[in-house]
Amino acid sequence: MNRTTVRSGALVLLITLLTVGIAVAWQHVFAPTITLAQQTLKARTWLGVLPPVSYDNQPLEAPLVLNDSALAHSQLIAGYRATLNGQATAVVLHSKAQGYGGPLELLIAIDNQGRVIGTTVLRQQETPGLGARLVETGNHWLEHFNGASRQTTPDAGWALKRDSGQFDQLAGATVTSRAAINAVHDALRYFDDHRQRLLGEAHSE
Repeated sequence: MNRTTVRSGALVLLITLLTVGIAVAWQHVFAPTITLAQQTLKARTWLGVLPPVSYDNQPLEAPLVLNDSALAHSQLIAGYRATLNGQATAVVLHSKAQGYGGPLELLIAIDNQGRVIGTTVLRQQETPGLGARLVETGNHWLEHFNGASRQTTPDAGWALKRDSGQFDQLAGATVTSRAAINAVHDALRYFDDHRQRLLGEAHSE
């Protein structure tokens, strides 16, 4: 091995060590900022279903334990409690149902009276121009659930009008519409069945 080869190898090793060192230092310096930005983005997305004035806690920092989370038409993945001045005002349920193109994940906010106050799509694989219009800016179809509860809309009404229910469908997206309706209905039934635990209330004697 000649001297030139040794020098070239040493230079490559030095450059490699410098590159690794810079990458580690960059990560060490900026990782907290990146993590904070990611957490802020997640909170903005996940808590966007809640009216801003309805809570003063950090719901995502204390996820609820959900028992019996496999529901009739959907699966609950997670739940969070919103509080204001120490009193529960709402819960946010992360639901997964089967859409037309694959899993359809929704965030469903329910106030302490059992009424839907917000619904948004977290992930979807629906057909562009049809079911995927759920996530298009300006599409207000999910707002049809706002204010609904099992008291205002009986269980039989949680279906499309074409299925003898009370809800219009998203045009051209029958399967997607049914999946969303069923997921919201499941969430409301789960809330009613587990109201005290979800809201952190003491059980009645």
